[in-house]
Amino acid sequence: MPATRELREVLVVGAGIAGIRAAETLRQEGFDGELTIVGDERHAPYHRPPLSKKLLTGEVHRAGVDIAPQFDLDARVWRSASAVSLDATARTVHLRDDGRDLSLRFDGLVIATGASAREWPGGPVPDGVMMLRTVDDCLAIRDRLAARPRVVVVGGGFIGAEVAASCRSRGLDVALVQRASSPLLSVLGEELAPRWADLHREHGVDVRVGVGVDSFIGGRHVAGVRLTDGTHLAADLVVIGLGVTPATDWLRGSGLRTDDGVLCDATGAAEGAEGIVAAGDVATWWHPLYERHLRIEHWDHAASQGEAAARTLLAGPGNAAAYDEVPYFWSDQYEVKLQMLGVPIDYDAVEVVEGDVAGWEFVAAYGRGGRTTAVLATIPGRVHAYRDAISGGAAFPPAPAVSSASVSV
Repeated sequence: MPATRELREVLVVGAGIAGIRAAETLRQEGFDGELTIVGDERHAPYHRPPLSKKLLTGEVHRAGVDIAPQFDLDARVWRSASAVSLDATARTVHLRDDGRDLSLRFDGLVIATGASAREWPGGPVPDGVMMLRTVDDCLAIRDRLAARPRVVVVGGGFIGAEVAASCRSRGLDVALVQRASSPLLSVLGEELAPRWADLHREHGVDVRVGVGVDSFIGGRHVAGVRLTDGTHLAADLVVIGLGVTPATDWLRGSGLRTDDGVLCDATGAAEGAEGIVAAGDVATWWHPLYERHLRIEHWDHAASQGEAAARTLLAGPGNAAAYDEVPYFWSDQYEVKLQMLGVPIDYDAVEVVEGDVAGWEFVAAYGRGGRTTAVLATIPGRVHAYRDAISGGAAFPPAPAVSSASVSV
């Protein structure tokens, strides 16, 4: 593999699942040069999906979320080090590590810096108002749950909905506040998202939709929230889930193109410089199936993207294959496992093709322009039976699949 021999120093910035899978793939596919991994957390790499679910509830211990190494990567690892800037011309990344400024050279660069949780826009908040993004955030929130607080979750995306479900599963008083008309509306659409609002209400969550938080009540410690409709909710703990922002500030002035993430072609090559790829929450890839740039914030996609980005780096400019895998994600809330295959962007039709929505065992398909673009299922593993229908652009609605291939998640 000639391109592999030309790479002497590869730098992976980001030690989440995208960065780790990229590093593993580089070694597995023959890269024998110097490999350096830079992470901004003090911890070894870990899985993020359990943070809002089983680690938060205490069903798994802290060590249970660590990413088990598949083999010795033979890599130099920097922890608690932050990327400050990129000089794409000089092939150098500038870091800050424990107050020191350092420079690391590279022949190939993998950008996998992920995303940062959006902070409360109203400025400083009282004690007890928290965000969940890292394992330290999770453990800090879990410590507070031991005192059986009244919990208000602000934001009805996946993190907010899962945190609400996790807290309610521990028997806590929980309210979920969402500006949109339903939790998960931006992902599931107006036809199906209301069922998840019903799910939370059925489990005792006080769901407030179409309303936001005006301010926090209390002095040093939060005692409640004042909503924009004038009502108050008592709270000893408030968890903010307002989404994330791709971590691209350090790339300003680098020459790389960014627009809600690092803009990449269909192979993961960053636009604006050669020998640089991006993967995971920080990357906005061109997807051949959907014919647009997509930035997808899900674990499975980040892992696969990291592997594809590494192969692109090894192949060299113009030689890499397009990454056209159908995106997949899941969410566990109470006894319901939500699984989505594909992306229902700008869908113009949705139809239940198997089962019964009311009974929580169903498969629903999304379509656009007469073609199937995504499938949602609450039957574990069932979505994978529709992979060919989505990747092949089958006519909408797709015929009920005969069989499914289940996966472990």
